[in-house]
Amino acid sequence: MSDESAAGEVLKQIIESVDKILGRSKTVKTPRDFLKSERSLEKLDSICMQLIAVGEGIKNFDKLTRKRVLTNYPEFEWKKAMGMRDILSHHYFDLNSEIVFDVCKNEIPKLKKVATQIIADLDKKVERSKRI
Repeated sequence: MSDESAAGEVLKQIIESVDKILGRSKTVKTPRDFLKSERSLEKLDSICMQLIAVGEGIKNFDKLTRKRVLTNYPEFEWKKAMGMRDILSHHYFDLNSEIVFDVCKNEIPKLKKVATQIIADLDKKVERSKRI
């Protein structure tokens, strides 16, 4: 599998995690909704796990593409997503439900849009290279 092919697979995994986050956060209307009950805390935990997966996926994608692709899509804050992964992984007790809420409602939809565009662009590039 080529690096471009592997990078495309990583993006698909990121989108799968994004879809899980969007689905799990759909009923969350305020940051306090994450804190109402044991079940809502479990929802927060599961979303955070997916955010970790997304951040790790972005790091892997950036490595596979030799840091040449993400810079072409400045409409999403890639470094902040990778940084959030680090915070959630290493400073879990500092978790802030307001930040997670904001990310779910505002950043994750942007990420899905941009990641989908990157996949389409990579597919076009692969198709062009097959014709040559």
